[in-house]
Amino acid sequence: MTEITIKRLGLQGDGVADGPIYVPLTLPGEVVEGTIDGTVLRDPKIIQPSDRRVAAPCRHFKSCGGCQLQHADDALVAAWKVDVVRKALEAQGVETVFRPIQTSPSQSRRRAGFAARRTKKGAMAGFHGRASDTIIAIPDCQLLDPVVLAGVPAAEALAVIGASRKTALSVLVTTTKTGLDVAVTHGKPLDGPLRQQLAAVCDQFGLARLSWDTEVVAMQSPPVHMLDGASVTPPPGAFLQATAHGEAALTHAVQEIVQEARQVIDLFAGCGTFSLPLARHAEVHAVEGDVEMVAALDQGWRMAQGLKTVTTEARDLFRRPLMPDEMRKAQAVVLDPPRAGAEAQIAELARSEIPRIAYVSCNPVTFARDAQTLVNAGFTLDWVQVVDQFRWSAHVELAASFTASHMRG
Repeated sequence: MTEITIKRLGLQGDGVADGPIYVPLTLPGEVVEGTIDGTVLRDPKIIQPSDRRVAAPCRHFKSCGGCQLQHADDALVAAWKVDVVRKALEAQGVETVFRPIQTSPSQSRRRAGFAARRTKKGAMAGFHGRASDTIIAIPDCQLLDPVVLAGVPAAEALAVIGASRKTALSVLVTTTKTGLDVAVTHGKPLDGPLRQQLAAVCDQFGLARLSWDTEVVAMQSPPVHMLDGASVTPPPGAFLQATAHGEAALTHAVQEIVQEARQVIDLFAGCGTFSLPLARHAEVHAVEGDVEMVAALDQGWRMAQGLKTVTTEARDLFRRPLMPDEMRKAQAVVLDPPRAGAEAQIAELARSEIPRIAYVSCNPVTFARDAQTLVNAGFTLDWVQVVDQFRWSAHVELAASFTASHMRG
């Protein structure tokens, strides 16, 4: 047995000792005993706990892999998430002002991906266990909106009829204004009898929509999300912000950055999370690679009242970023890329004459890389707003304000 001291939290929320040695569910300053296996401490026993350690609010925490940081007090988690972004920027030589973190409340996650597997007695749905393929039942989950949690029985019913014996279903459950939107992957191939059974499950549980490997197999009413008064029906499995609180915090930050811009370009626009609210005061050109999400955004705009013009374009921004001459009429650009960031598009923004950029990111490392490119091109990173809508996880999101040099002062 070896005794070590935890020095910091790593990017995955694990405690890290010199070596580095990684120890899940530990905190900085704690003295831990266990057996070193490569870079991991096995069977750790806490000899000296941190005064920042708290009782986990959820009884499933020790076995469930859905959360990594319920054993730390809220202030420690908040400070760590801000520091993850600060250190990523420092590694690129970029400094800025950090606004106070915005943290979504417990039981506010409005979508969840459940694993659902057939069993001898029926089925089980929940989250995977910590570093395990075992499915853990989570009836008292403190992370999810209770409406999402109510989708577990439907996930289990779907596994009984549609899961193979070897593979678990992936069941994405999302709350909407018209009921639960359920998107299933890794199920049996569709045939006539299975379609009938799936339709019966949709009816039994009152699901708004049920899709099977992206194909809609049953729908009682189109699932509707409200984006600042505009009704949008996303395609099955489409990206949406995880909590209403997080969406509101990011949207508020973007609106502040854009300010009084009359023409805005929204890149990686999704279904219109930012485009539609911005259209209250500006004309918006929304660009998104997914054709179905573009169609959902366009339909939402056409059905809404009181919005300025929103034009849409389906375009792969990784292969075909917007060029500076295509952006010359805009007074602001918003971008919300996936985890890979937006390296190609940022290179073109760096050459453009765009006065303001609102960058929303779910990956501090790729954000910091892109931020360095903009700063080297003469932009100022005015401030960063960290938003924690994946509470108790290692996931970090943010909104950042960039201003071109000729706009300062």
